[in-house]
Amino acid sequence: MTSPEILPRSRAAGVIAVWVAAALIALAIGIFVEPDWRGAWLLVGLGLSFFLAFAVQLATGRSQGFILRISASVLGALVVMGLLGAGFALAELLASA
Repeated sequence: MTSPEILPRSRAAGVIAVWVAAALIALAIGIFVEPDWRGAWLLVGLGLSFFLAFAVQLATGRSQGFILRISASVLGALVVMGLLGAGFALAELLASA
């Protein structure tokens, strides 16, 4: 028998933390990496976000909705990194024109 939680933890906090980390990773890649290598490094950053999502969700210690939280974290990180990568690509395109 399980005991009820007195104060349940927020399930969205870990998901949003991964999204923020993905945004910071994408910004760092966009600033410090040459434009020719940004796509490859964004994939590496997405992989780091994937492992970070697992670490954050395992640290919470909740098994209910684990797969849903992992998928929301990784999908959100993909969208965030994709939008920032597209923004950097557009900025590079307009700067070279």
